[in-house]
Amino acid sequence: MIVVTGATGNVGRPLVQALAAAGEQVTAVSRGVSGAAVAEGVRHRQADLAAPETLRPVFDGADALFLHDTGAGAHLLSPRDILDIAKAGGVGRVVLLSSQGVATRPQSSSHGGVGRSIEDAVRQAGMDCTILRPGGFDSNAYAWVESVRARRTIAAPFGDVGLPTVDPADIAEVAAAALREDGHAGQVYELTGPALSTPRKRAEAIGDALGEPIRFIEQTRDEAHAQMLQFMPEPVVETTLAILGEPTPAEQRISPDVEQVLGRPPRTFAEWAVRNIAAFE
Repeated sequence: MIVVTGATGNVGRPLVQALAAAGEQVTAVSRGVSGAAVAEGVRHRQADLAAPETLRPVFDGADALFLHDTGAGAHLLSPRDILDIAKAGGVGRVVLLSSQGVATRPQSSSHGGVGRSIEDAVRQAGMDCTILRPGGFDSNAYAWVESVRARRTIAAPFGDVGLPTVDPADIAEVAAAALREDGHAGQVYELTGPALSTPRKRAEAIGDALGEPIRFIEQTRDEAHAQMLQFMPEPVVETTLAILGEPTPAEQRISPDVEQVLGRPPRTFAEWAVRNIAAFE
């Protein structure tokens, strides 16, 4: 049995679907999961990463775990505690959804520092482990849903700076392979899309999928900073703007890992937009 934490998220949801379609026994876990959120026949359990008494029953009889980056917040159990509970329940294989920032922003407490401590806990847990380090998600474009629906506009800073954003469904398929197949233990996979994608080009792709033009409005750094502060802490905002505006060569590198694991190229942002365009209509 495979336990998927964060099962209602952008990666967790397609991962549960992929595993169930492959005939695996899956337990979908999150604080808000319900039968309506998972495929028919998938076991779902509400559990809280801050409450060990809710986690222990989840892992009984499990042999593999997908662990999304817990963030190691003060209100949560430490990653080591979560892994100890999983191991006691029988889990021998873990796939961690980490972040590219562990390698590219190691000095950033909001990106690399926290992620590194979680990765270290996974490596030291005494289980077969695979670490996934995606860059920016294509699904971050959901932040534009309201403005596209209301005004057919998209506002973002650094309109012509490209990053190889990745489709969460590709992350999920790589995770499914690592959870189901041998040969991935000890690997660290950097997961990106197939090409650099700028905010302006992503706006065009959403317009093409809608069949209507989208007006792109380039924000100043200060405008973007003020907007992001409404839902992100200051250190996260600063590091995010640095990545978006002045990415390092490593952050713009197009990784071969998706294709190496899946045997096909990663999906483009345009493909993501077509598949998810109902959200923007």
